[in-house]
Amino acid sequence: MTMRIIVTGGAGFIGSAVCRHLVLDLGHDVLIIDKLTYAGNLASLATVASSPRYVFEKIDICDADEVRAIFSDYCPDAIIHLAAESHVDRSIAAPSTFVQTNVVGTFTLLEAAREYLRERKHLGTDHFRFIHVSTDEVYGSLGETGLFSETTAYDPSSPYSATKAASDHVAKAWHRTFGVPVIVSNCSNNYGPYQFPEKLIPLTILNALQGRPLPVYGNGSNIRDWLYVDDHAHALALLLERGVPGATYNIGARSEQRNIDVVRQICRCLDQLHPVEQPHDRLITYVTDRPGHDQRYAIDATKLETQLGWRPKETFETGIQKTVRWYLERPDWWKPLRDHVYSGDRIGAVI
Repeated sequence: MTMRIIVTGGAGFIGSAVCRHLVLDLGHDVLIIDKLTYAGNLASLATVASSPRYVFEKIDICDADEVRAIFSDYCPDAIIHLAAESHVDRSIAAPSTFVQTNVVGTFTLLEAAREYLRERKHLGTDHFRFIHVSTDEVYGSLGETGLFSETTAYDPSSPYSATKAASDHVAKAWHRTFGVPVIVSNCSNNYGPYQFPEKLIPLTILNALQGRPLPVYGNGSNIRDWLYVDDHAHALALLLERGVPGATYNIGARSEQRNIDVVRQICRCLDQLHPVEQPHDRLITYVTDRPGHDQRYAIDATKLETQLGWRPKETFETGIQKTVRWYLERPDWWKPLRDHVYSGDRIGAVI
């Protein structure tokens, strides 16, 4: 059955992957609302731009009047809320923006959804979903063993993770108090095509292509659980279809990697696909660690796997190979960003 779905932050990295999946693979009608900050890029939606199932509106999710009008005019069956400030380093440099977008913006959307459902009682909460997309960073840092589950206590370390934790609590409270049919997802680190080049994987690829240093924080021992973005998009579509309101689902691919090993894997891929005179790993440069840098994240996705039958299609090895190939083939997408938006310099090094 075709659904009408609002996707916030749909011009971003994960949001554009979700929209491509919803429109091209599943045939849903999608309205994207996006403020088009530095990380929003309509070029990421080129493959759906001509589809009659796709509509775009440039809107700030903190603007209550515009958000209410979108709900009233579009009459959605669901909303997938991905709009967020998401880069930890930028949250260190400018935390107020994160509080406004991640906390106030989420509140604004939840209130608009509550009003929309109240005015259209015939819809019923059985026929509407609010998917609130969050991060594993809300759980803080793990030791050498253990995994984050849906019941792990929150312990955020950065302004970014603190604001996402706050928005998770607001979303859950709006379900418990007001009956808004919210589903919360907490995902591990995403990677893949169309990722803004401030993040570790695209930054490493592009710096290597340009012969620039490949910065590795601290000694590179920090561990992240990596999730290919299309696998994440498929999981969110599954939550839309079969997720239980009020529930939380962790999304991760069971693919833990040390940061230094991620960088070295990229270098090996580039040595194979884009050989130069010397190995790319010669460019690896250790830099001062990020303030409050969590040591290890790892997701237990058993609930999503057993209850909804989700499995990632990509291993880290296959996903990183696809990602490196994509950046090699698409300078038309990333070069304007490197030239005019973000050149690759470090952000948030000084508190």
